[in-house]
Amino acid sequence: MAANPLPNPPPKADIVPRLALRPKEAAKALGIGVRLLWSLTNSGRIPHLKLGRTVLYPVAELERLLAEETDAHGKRGEL
Repeated sequence: MAANPLPNPPPKADIVPRLALRPKEAAKALGIGVRLLWSLTNSGRIPHLKLGRTVLYPVAELERLLAEETDAHGKRGEL
């Protein structure tokens, strides 16, 4: 029997849920470019918070925004 080359994943109890994303992660999660994310951030159209010099995007707020935009504009919502 061949040995499994991949390590075992950590138990699910050790996984900490992400509460916020950094800009590159948020852009990727939203399926947009980082420049568009910054434009939306600077115009106040996307929820974010600043902790010192760090900008974070709360996951729950991004999910709420997407749900609201979808409801308000149908399936072809625009930010």
